[in-house]
Amino acid sequence: MSGFSAATAAAAVERCALGIRARPMASPTTRQQPPSLRRCSRLPATLAASRRGPVGPRAVAMPTDHASSDLVGRFTLDSSSELQVTVNPAPQGSVAEIDLEVTNTNGSLILHWGALRPEKREWILPSRRPDGTAVYKNRALRTPFIKSGDNSKLRIETDDPAVQAIEFLIFDETQNKWFKNNGQNFQIQLQTSRNQGQGASGASSSATSTLVPEDLVQIQAYLRWERYGKQSYTPEQDKEEYEAARAELIEELNRGISLEKLRAKLTKAPEPSESDSPASQSTVTEVPEDLVQVQAYIRWEKAGKPNYPPEKQLVEFEEARKELQAELDKGISIDQLRKKILKTDIERKVSKQLKNKKYFSLERIQRKKRDILQLLNKHKHTVIEEKVETAPKQPTVLDLFTKSLQEKDDCEVLSRKLFKFGDKEILAIATKAQNKTKVHLATNHMEPLILHWSLVKKAGEWEAPPSNILPSGSKLLDMACETSFTESKLDGLHYQVVEIELDDGGYNGMPFVLRSGETWIKNNGSDFYLDFSPRVTKNTKDTGDAGKGTAKALLERIAGLEEDAQRSLMHRFNIAADLVDQARDAGLLGIAGLFVWIRFMATRQLIWNKNYNVKPREISKAQDRFTDDLEVMYKTYPQYREILRMIMAAVGRGGEGDVGQRIRDEILVIQRNNNCKGGMMEEWHQKLHNNTSPDDVVICQAVIDYIKSDFDISVYWDTLNKNGITKERLLSYDRAIHSEPNFRSEQKEGLLRDLGNYIRSLKAVHSGADLESAIATCMGYKSEGEGFMVGVRINPVKGLPSGFPELLQFVLEHVEDKSAEPLLEGLLEARVELRPLLLDTPERTKDLIFLDIALDSTFRTAIERSYEELNDAAPEKIMYFISLVLENLALSTDDNEDILYCLKGWNQALEMTKQKDDQWALYAKAFLDRIRLALASKGEQYYNMMQPSAEYLGSLLGVDQWTVNIFTEEIIRGGSAITLSALLNRFDPVLRNVAHLGSWQVISPVEVSGYVVVVDELLAVQNKSYDKPTILVAKRVKGEEEIPDGVVGVITPDMPDVLSHVSVRARNSKVLFATCFDPSILSELEGHDQKLFSFKPTSADVTYREVAESELQQSSSPNAEAGHAVPSVLLLKKKFLGKYAISAEEFSEEMVGAKSRNIAYLKGKIPSWVGVPTSVAIPFGTFEKVLSEELNKEVAQNIQKLKSRLSHEDFSALGEIRKAVLNLTAPTQLVKELKEKMLGSGMPWPGDEGDQRWEQAWMAIKKVWASKWNERAFFSTRKVKLDHDYLSMAVLVQEIVNADYAFVIHTTNPSSGDSSEIYAEVVKGLGETLVGAYPGRAMSFACKKDDLDSPKLLGYPSKPIGLFIRRSIIFRSDSNGEDLEGYAGAGLYDSVPMDEEDEVVLDYTTDPLILDRGFQNSILSSIARAGHAIEELYGSPQDVEGVVKDGKIYVVQTRPQM
Repeated sequence: MSGFSAATAAAAVERCALGIRARPMASPTTRQQPPSLRRCSRLPATLAASRRGPVGPRAVAMPTDHASSDLVGRFTLDSSSELQVTVNPAPQGSVAEIDLEVTNTNGSLILHWGALRPEKREWILPSRRPDGTAVYKNRALRTPFIKSGDNSKLRIETDDPAVQAIEFLIFDETQNKWFKNNGQNFQIQLQTSRNQGQGASGASSSATSTLVPEDLVQIQAYLRWERYGKQSYTPEQDKEEYEAARAELIEELNRGISLEKLRAKLTKAPEPSESDSPASQSTVTEVPEDLVQVQAYIRWEKAGKPNYPPEKQLVEFEEARKELQAELDKGISIDQLRKKILKTDIERKVSKQLKNKKYFSLERIQRKKRDILQLLNKHKHTVIEEKVETAPKQPTVLDLFTKSLQEKDDCEVLSRKLFKFGDKEILAIATKAQNKTKVHLATNHMEPLILHWSLVKKAGEWEAPPSNILPSGSKLLDMACETSFTESKLDGLHYQVVEIELDDGGYNGMPFVLRSGETWIKNNGSDFYLDFSPRVTKNTKDTGDAGKGTAKALLERIAGLEEDAQRSLMHRFNIAADLVDQARDAGLLGIAGLFVWIRFMATRQLIWNKNYNVKPREISKAQDRFTDDLEVMYKTYPQYREILRMIMAAVGRGGEGDVGQRIRDEILVIQRNNNCKGGMMEEWHQKLHNNTSPDDVVICQAVIDYIKSDFDISVYWDTLNKNGITKERLLSYDRAIHSEPNFRSEQKEGLLRDLGNYIRSLKAVHSGADLESAIATCMGYKSEGEGFMVGVRINPVKGLPSGFPELLQFVLEHVEDKSAEPLLEGLLEARVELRPLLLDTPERTKDLIFLDIALDSTFRTAIERSYEELNDAAPEKIMYFISLVLENLALSTDDNEDILYCLKGWNQALEMTKQKDDQWALYAKAFLDRIRLALASKGEQYYNMMQPSAEYLGSLLGVDQWTVNIFTEEIIRGGSAITLSALLNRFDPVLRNVAHLGSWQVISPVEVSGYVVVVDELLAVQNKSYDKPTILVAKRVKGEEEIPDGVVGVITPDMPDVLSHVSVRARNSKVLFATCFDPSILSELEGHDQKLFSFKPTSADVTYREVAESELQQSSSPNAEAGHAVPSVLLLKKKFLGKYAISAEEFSEEMVGAKSRNIAYLKGKIPSWVGVPTSVAIPFGTFEKVLSEELNKEVAQNIQKLKSRLSHEDFSALGEIRKAVLNLTAPTQLVKELKEKMLGSGMPWPGDEGDQRWEQAWMAIKKVWASKWNERAFFSTRKVKLDHDYLSMAVLVQEIVNADYAFVIHTTNPSSGDSSEIYAEVVKGLGETLVGAYPGRAMSFACKKDDLDSPKLLGYPSKPIGLFIRRSIIFRSDSNGEDLEGYAGAGLYDSVPMDEEDEVVLDYTTDPLILDRGFQNSILSSIARAGHAIEELYGSPQDVEGVVKDGKIYVVQTRPQM
């Protein structure tokens, strides 16, 4: 139905949703246009319904049945003015009078009016007009009201019998304001004597037909449209349907139904009572339209601000109207109703919606256009092992004192504490010997010193010691004692000491302070305290590796201070502040150790309070001191910012003085204001006074939730338990909370108000991620509310970006929206705007850091809330959400270059999706894989940085082992990475389906049967031998591993290159090797651990089934038989033939390996457009010759000893042999011959650039020789029983082509075995990322040999790293153990460039090979042609390695394809 198209509905909403009708025919052109005077465009029933007012005076005042004047309607114009209309209908042929009176008017009013005739919709202008009437554009009349006291009056007379009704609006010239009737024109019906006596209808059919309200016609038209199946109508049919709807309603009215009953019937509202007379109806109060708008907005906010369609919006308006009418029906006045619902800034929000014509649809901020790389951070985390100093430490006098006590017989040290004050120290030790407890205090402070001390049985309650235990010369006070220190000496070192022998009074500890003259000495502002409880022996057994990979000295110091830290959070934060310098000096591991300790505290693994009363402001002050120190480090050491943010988020903001004290003061105000001074509130009050903690935030929220649920106690416990607070924990506080909250209904409103304020104070101190308090702190605030924050003034942070406060206000207003997308955009925009300030480190950086932490935390919460919203979302929306999460992760990461390039590529894929590019899914899949790699790398980085510290400190502190085991995992789960991973997992199947990728990539297609064995990583089992055919399901495969003996298949979710070492090994050994992308399939296979299965691959899929033992022998794998022996490989020993270096023309089987010979063979035989680099070689036997030289005698002897160890299975000798080889000295003759051959072949000689350059080249040569003893190579040759001593290493020397791209070609597709198809992979930069164990996939393509101009792209690249190098020389391994029959040793040994390669994080969004389809086709086709030409030259399938430079193809080596 054309009248209900999206465009029509949208236009109708704009005109009608808020009671604004279509523009009148005679619209005035004043500063403010009048509300509409004619009908709206067509609307659905639900749209029209919201324009209906409540029962009572309506837009059409029904005529009376008597001739005397009668009040036919009262209409509220604003809060103080009312319009009263009186009609005196006339007998036929006489004058009818309409009196209008507006009460309490201040300005000049104008009546904008016209008359209606039966069967006519347009206004007529009666000839009989009041004085002063003006004609407006020949379409309306404008008559001024006459002022009468506080009111304004006007009488209209008409003697035209054709006039059926008067229709009008009122304009207040003073306020430039139009008054309307519930969004419609006022309409007053006139009645003549001709209508009398016609029964209930009270009007003729003709009159009725003219005056059927347009909103009801619209509803009826919509109902007809629904009834007939929502057909699409032409404009002509649409008009006919509209008039048919009108005719149906006229028929209803002619049958005698009243207009009110008709309205109730159409809108499903309650029908008016039959007894309701016009007079009684007129007394019902009309709901002002502005309040309806506010109530509709409140309903929308409560529903989570969903995206309502226009129809639903207007249904909501009608429901809002009903709710308010129900309130009025209870007797509440309009003023009371207005006061009730116009709380906070709700009116501002509604007016903003109306101004922007959003009509309660979600607002969105306009994000600024930026280059993503403006967000770049390149601060890499470098973990440096802590160096342990071996120099002996000179013992201090306090060390000697401790030792003297420990050496006493039967002396048990109960506790030991070392305190610092200034540059001095005091040692407190409690010992037990012969059932007597003694306290020893020793100090290196040599000025006269008084010990002011007492004993405690209960936390915070000092007791004067009994007189019988006082040391000589002590002075007993009221609640304490004073004792002078006495001087003593040990090994010539002076110190002062006090010793106190206790009785068995059951004391728990000894608090004390010191006095030197008139100066009091305390412990960071608190009392010193020695706990008498025996120390619990922790699990600290040192296996030699304990503490490896940590700042061990720092962690051990933390463990030593933990007992003191447990006294209160004030003590813990002060100790943490004292440790900041040591943590910083220890580097990243030191800061990680500090974070682990604080995280253990935040997750309640450590005691927060023990035997100590502390004021909230003291905790707050200590927090402030600690976070101030972290702020200084944040400014100075940008490489630590990521982990410093984590520490600050776990600690909270703090704040000296008032911020902390408010916690103590405000709880008293809450109790007094709400008359709740006993029970749970009093117990909580006592706990807060004793020692506030982050638990109080949770307790407060639990109480609020309990009150909001109408006092459902289960809600209270649910909130507590979800946040880790059990009943036992409540009872464990020094001031335990035994009771449950118990309030009365009349306390509800006040408690919610006051506790809502109070939780902000709690969060301001304890929470590092509370958005509201973080924004308030940065924006500034001043509060003078009774009891709360009286006199508090926080100034705004200076230098905030323009529009930033409005952006934060937007975030706060949308933080609970059901639809998260606008909020996520706002949060990200705020974080991006904040970033320059965080980098420039202005004043109050700490407040900005906490704001950024809060924005990040809110973002993560909103994303998790949006999962349901994405269940049925289109691919574009899921991709957009992934883009948002990627950006948020980048903003929280110190080294975010890879993440930003992922984001650029992902956004490019999103654009391809919108443009319907047929490659979008394949392109997006590559970036999805790259993002996963980035997340895996991030997780590994976190694990290496944090987990060793968590394990070592956890063992020192006795932290629960389960908590330690999952420490890093929980950190990752708390960040954006886990939400991003969840979105990727959700979207991956969509991409695979669209790109026709399937669930598998088969790398080595072999049909096998074996027992399923699940392992975490292939590397961990590569040297294991399985005694029966085994199919490994390996959760991690890097690419460099060996295939273990007895393994017939490897299934993994990882994606090693088709040309990686493990992939080549699998194909050579006829082992099934496949990547499975579907987590559900992998999960299913993991559930079949130890069961016998058969796997059958095709080029793109794998089928599998459980089989019986009898079928095992049918396996096609040569390793299927258990214990299958691998035949040994015969090597011929190579000799040194008298030359240290040879040219390519001299390459022979006796001198060099197949790699060198093949490259020499290609020269001049392949097409001229394919380049071959110039080569020379260091032949077989040269290493052994150099080793035998007299100048290398010591090296040779050392290597011989190490080889002896190796023969006795001491494999640690492998690494030592490699190091020994690097100590070789080059014979003069080798240098001379190599220089001659290189220069003679046109290659540069490194020594011409200086001796250092030659030394670099010589070191590279030695590294190639040393790679003979790589672990992987050694075990591989050992597995095939190859005599390792017979393995000789020639070195192929080539000039490096500084490549744009590198490639490897298989001239027979290895995945399918199709000899008619070439398969190749391409990477940016050097080929080491392709053949080495570099993560990610290369660009891959296939090409039919009979159509080399049409390569088919199979996958875009996902490798994050490319290797690039200056003009240089590479020394390639070329052993006699490669490409042997039945054994492929390629890739086992190292090729080493003379110069270090530069690792570059790759940006594929600017790469022409990705973006330029023409260039892509040209390069890939050329690569395929080169491979085909080489295959034809050799007459057999080849593996070809090469590079592309400036569009030219170079081949650097070829070998037979295995």
